[in-house]
Amino acid sequence: MTSEKEISYIPKIIVAIDGFSSSGKSTMARELAKRVGYIYIDSGAMYRAVTLFAMNHGLIAGDGNVSKEELIRALPSLDIKFQPSAGEDGIQHTLLNGKDVEQEIRSMGVSHNVSPIAEIPEVRQRLVEIQQEFGKDKGIVMDGRDIGTTVFPEAELKIFVNAGVHERARRRWRELVQKGTDINFEDVLRNLEARDKIDTTREVSPLRKAPDAVELNNDAITHEEQMEWLLKIFQERTENL
Repeated sequence: MTSEKEISYIPKIIVAIDGFSSSGKSTMARELAKRVGYIYIDSGAMYRAVTLFAMNHGLIAGDGNVSKEELIRALPSLDIKFQPSAGEDGIQHTLLNGKDVEQEIRSMGVSHNVSPIAEIPEVRQRLVEIQQEFGKDKGIVMDGRDIGTTVFPEAELKIFVNAGVHERARRRWRELVQKGTDINFEDVLRNLEARDKIDTTREVSPLRKAPDAVELNNDAITHEEQMEWLLKIFQERTENL
């Protein structure tokens, strides 16, 4: 496996990792950034933060309808930032208007509502602007659903991650159970199927593989094999710059 020492001194590029929900892209992106000394940006957490704001302010009705105009008016007041964990979890935490909302945005309630929020063109436009600002100095790894196609179409390295929906649901269900959430596997599966449909069919920035992205199906490989593959590609892209 490529060692951290071998990739200690590298030029700064933008790494865009896109893929379906619960495909493991965030874990890949977070670890790659740590290994190569880059900044990690979880774009999905930004959409979740906006969703949490909408839920907390009564902008999502019981039937799922969103008060779009009110949310759009509130967008300029939303400050979304990231900071390293001060504890032992080692996870970068999401701040919404100065409050750590990392745990809240990972709830199933947010998961059920995030795709309709992410469909709103004005929401996507605002968050893309923020994401592009994060990348102005390069040296970042960002994961999401439209990073290589919309946010950073010029990214030097693009990865598209995929896995079967049942495998992704199993991973997500296990993660929630380990955190103490009482959740049925079938509910998680239905949520992912619904999110896949919305993500791939929305009019603005649908989830799709960029033409120059390298695809990884991680259904049947270990985490170590996945990271070895990713680090090798990263090194190949940066060694001649």
